[in-house]
Amino acid sequence: QVQLVESGGGLVQPGGSLRLSCTASGSTIRVNYMGWYRQAPGKQRELVARISSGGAIDYTDSVKGRFTISGDNAKNTVSLQMNSLLPEDTGLYFCNMLRIFPITNYWGKGTLVTVSS
Repeated sequence: QVQLVESGGGLVQPGGSLRLSCTASGSTIRVNYMGWYRQAPGKQRELVARISSGGAIDYTDSVKGRFTISGDNAKNTVSLQMNSLLPEDTGLYFCNMLRIFPITNYWGKGTLVTVSS
């Protein structure tokens, strides 16, 4: 079983920056996507950014131009550079790995990001 471990969360003021990192361990598998989700208090979990095994990248509209996702297929790692942070970016950020066939999702336990004055 694959284990995902996140790091890099913390408290930052609006306009500040944080970098989240995720490292996978365990047996290697065929992975189609790696990415980050977040869940704000009282809200549903949402996709923030993802990168495919081929390098295609998607961002949710609210973070475009501010966040940058990067990954290393060989090392099974993914990072999220977050700049110009806003209070609405606050939430628990989860690392995710997705295999489409057969469909399998792997999740980290989450790292907390708090953006506040």
